[in-house]
Amino acid sequence: MKKGLAVILALVLVGALALSAPAAEKQEPIKIGAFFALSGPNAPIGTPTKLVAEMVVDKINKAGGINGRKIELVMGDTESDPAKAATIAKKFIHTDKVAAIIGPTSTGEGMNVKKIVEEAGIPIFMTVGGDPVIMGGKFGAYTYVFKSPQRSSTAVEKLYGYLKAKKLNKVALLTASDPFGKDGAKWLEELAPKYGLTIVAKESFGPKDIDMTAQLTKVKNAKPQAIVAWTIGPAGAIIAKNKAQLGIKIPLFQCHGQPGPEYIQLAGKAAEGDAMPATKLMAAAQLPDNDPQKAVIKDFIHLYKDVYNFDKQFPLNTHSGYAWDAIYIVTNAMKKAGTDPKALRKAIEDTKGYVGVSGVYNITPEDHNGLGVDSMVIVQVKDGKFTLAK
Repeated sequence: MKKGLAVILALVLVGALALSAPAAEKQEPIKIGAFFALSGPNAPIGTPTKLVAEMVVDKINKAGGINGRKIELVMGDTESDPAKAATIAKKFIHTDKVAAIIGPTSTGEGMNVKKIVEEAGIPIFMTVGGDPVIMGGKFGAYTYVFKSPQRSSTAVEKLYGYLKAKKLNKVALLTASDPFGKDGAKWLEELAPKYGLTIVAKESFGPKDIDMTAQLTKVKNAKPQAIVAWTIGPAGAIIAKNKAQLGIKIPLFQCHGQPGPEYIQLAGKAAEGDAMPATKLMAAAQLPDNDPQKAVIKDFIHLYKDVYNFDKQFPLNTHSGYAWDAIYIVTNAMKKAGTDPKALRKAIEDTKGYVGVSGVYNITPEDHNGLGVDSMVIVQVKDGKFTLAK
């Protein structure tokens, strides 16, 4: 009798374990790889992006996660190195078995990772500025690749629309020789005729160069009505300072990667009057109450400044919201489609009307960014601060 009872109890225990297995499995966290430039020249952008990624994941997890499952970020430091970014991407995919990837920081890193994720079939939402990561043809397939910052072409159109309205028709270009700068140069040249603009000079420089007076002297001799610089990091501020040193009085316009306190800090008084396309985050206080992004941006700023106090070390800049938008779009898609790579990729691509910090996203099979010109504003440095340009 005792032996029979023991057998019954054993069977009951096995049955209970079998029933509880799916529930236990359901509670396993969803791994998302997240890699940014936490060291190297792009660290001033990558480090706060990492902090925002952790902030938004904490917010989502506190709200219940993804259908009851927590998100676990698997972090990596690209060291601002495209080769390192490729190594980390392979680790995310083959060792960590992540469901999706967020990052990296620069266009060069993104291009080095693009083929890897495409071959593995793992969705990635990049936080890079350049367009090639979501361009086909010679740039390779982008079926699994999305990006949250505005396309370079969108930023160029926003800027060129402003120049046309101001009747600044003769333009000189100063572009970096890295992938981001080359992408900008392509669109600046290609879109100029559409806006009735004439490019009177084209000069390039290395992103780590510390003096651009030679290029600016040639630009000055071409007699443009405006100068457009396309680079991220300290090089933009160096151009502003060199321009002032040469006594060049024509207006300077920077790209959408520059709006932030660091630009003003590095350029000093030379930044006064400089203008550039930016996300609405840079002019949050001036947005009308009926702007659909205002409430989202307000919530973001509150968390960033008042709750997590990130602003003390990393003041808000135009890059600050990119990881927020990328992670929200990916996790919203997970809530609908789960973590199967193909189903998740399709759900991301079907994103419509997502109101984010950087714009209202409407992603399509042809456009894996989903932001239009209306997602941007032109800001100008006035009295040492960014304000909406008039």
